[in-house]
Amino acid sequence: MNKLYDGFHKGILVLCKCLLIIEIVIAALVVVTRYMPGIVVPTWSEETILTCMVYMAMLSAAMGLRRHAHIRMTAFDPFLPQKAVKVLDLFGYFVVLAFALVMVVEGWKFAVSMGAKGAYASMPFLSKFWLYFPIPLSGLVTCVVELEQIFKLLSGKEGGEK
Repeated sequence: MNKLYDGFHKGILVLCKCLLIIEIVIAALVVVTRYMPGIVVPTWSEETILTCMVYMAMLSAAMGLRRHAHIRMTAFDPFLPQKAVKVLDLFGYFVVLAFALVMVVEGWKFAVSMGAKGAYASMPFLSKFWLYFPIPLSGLVTCVVELEQIFKLLSGKEGGEK
């Protein structure tokens, strides 16, 4: 099961790295073309960079949960019994899982409803759905990460990569 989670994690990280490379290449193209006479700055560049940035930010935030890279309240952990810390960690994982499920359900509704109402200004053939789709996608990735944390904690292994 760990190999499956590790593969999923690596796949999301590769996707984030590709999105970052796309952002950098397009931003460099925009900067270069602004200072070259006769070459027009691509109109689609700003919205494409924004969309890549939204995907990368949402997916990176979800992946940070796996490494416990987000702020956590652990100041009292050394003073509590190990069993109480485990119960509190489990409660925290379930709260985040519940929030992730809300992101999936409500984010999907939002992406579909807003996507139906508009398109990118510079790319009218592309629905705004793709700008809002990172919300349910990040919720889905967060669900996978939190389920991994819950299974690790319940199986007696550490709660992830601390």
